Amino acid sequence: MIELYYWTTPNGHKITMFLEEVSLPYTIVPVNIGAGDQFKPEFLKISPNNRIPAIVDHEPAIGGEPISVFESGAILLYLAEKTGKLIPTNLRDRVEVLQWLFWQMGGLGPMAGQNHHFSQYAPEKIDYAINRYVNETGRLYAVLDKRLADREFIAGDYSIADIASYPWIVPYERQSQKLENFPHLKRWFETIQARPATIRAYEKAEAFKNQVLDVDKSRDLLFNQSAKTIQTPTT
Repeated sequence: MIELYYWTTPNGHKITMFLEEVSLPYTIVPVNIGAGDQFKPEFLKISPNNRIPAIVDHEPAIGGEPISVFESGAILLYLAEKTGKLIPTNLRDRVEVLQWLFWQMGGLGPMAGQNHHFSQYAPEKIDYAINRYVNETGRLYAVLDKRLADREFIAGDYSIADIASYPWIVPYERQSQKLENFPHLKRWFETIQARPATIRAYEKAEAFKNQVLDVDKSRDLLFNQSAKTIQTPTT
């Protein structure tokens, strides 16, 4: 059984997409990054960089004690090797997958993430930073579009390279990008979007968010009810 420490971010979606694709049993352990759960000591034991996702594999292929893995790219590679799926066995094809996996980890993810930060969340709108990361995101989209001009998926067959990149394209509008400007990427994106495993992964994410909202509402209701019973006596 895989224990997935998860929140509904692009990096979190990578792992649910993989697990749904290969039908590997897993349970989700919520890590509410808005509430600071990623800094709890028990989580830091398996993810010392205080970032989601992370996993604990309670049935490693080699047997023995559970194995924990942090960083989404490392998790995808670990799970692909564990299952023998979504990664080639021959060296040449494997290198193709790995270099594009690392391209996402070192390029598309961080640059799109900075794009989100400066355009959506930064308390001060800095034009230089916004333009820099919007333009770099567009450049990376163009790299991926060119790569996909003569192949269905990034490394030929569907692989962890595709799973790594797809969730970072989902919020393309927030990244100030238009898929119409990247026709090969758009075709690839729509193909993955329609995969049953992708649909299941994102449906689970939506259900997860609703469940968390319900829990938060229940906590607020309980707090408000408690607060009403603790009134300062009036004279």
